[in-house]
Amino acid sequence: MGRGVEYLSLKADQVAADLINADLDDLKVAANQFMQDAAKLGRHLGFGTHFLKWLASFAAIYLLILDGTNWRTNMLTSLLVPYIFFSLPSGLFHLIRGEAGRWIALVAVVLRLFFHRHFPEWMQIPGSVILLLVVSPDFCAMDVRDSWVGIVILLAIGCYLLQEHIRATGGFRNSFTQSRGLSNTLGLVLLLAYPVWALLLHLI
Repeated sequence: MGRGVEYLSLKADQVAADLINADLDDLKVAANQFMQDAAKLGRHLGFGTHFLKWLASFAAIYLLILDGTNWRTNMLTSLLVPYIFFSLPSGLFHLIRGEAGRWIALVAVVLRLFFHRHFPEWMQIPGSVILLLVVSPDFCAMDVRDSWVGIVILLAIGCYLLQEHIRATGGFRNSFTQSRGLSNTLGLVLLLAYPVWALLLHLI
């Protein structure tokens, strides 16, 4: 009788152990699937962030080009200089910050100092962008630019430029209905897309 009870007890313990092992195996499979899905999502989100960063940089350059044409507005376009500094994609940023950028900056400074009559006005802001990229300290170029502080600066610049543009065009509706206002409004909306998206990802 005692042996039977002992056998049944061992059998119950074995069944419980098998159930626990089966549950652990299921958890391992679920965790592995979760990691794979998270990795896929991270790749997609990273691609989206990278794409929006390129888009924001080109939108800032587009607004600078518009400001140099007969589509000029009262918008404070000098703020686009730090915006480009903080939003320029890393590959292009380090290319301009390297030897090529130093030569461009040198030529721009020489032209501005000794041949200022031949230095066009529309080149002043692009020249400022190159100079800022070349001479900025590593703390700004590496630490601040790639942190949430840089994202907040981009968001603040975008919001300020957008509200100033809406005020200059006479209201929110005019900024989307007037032909001159619409092109600038679309560019400013693109300026906001990247910092808003990047800040959301940082908070999540």
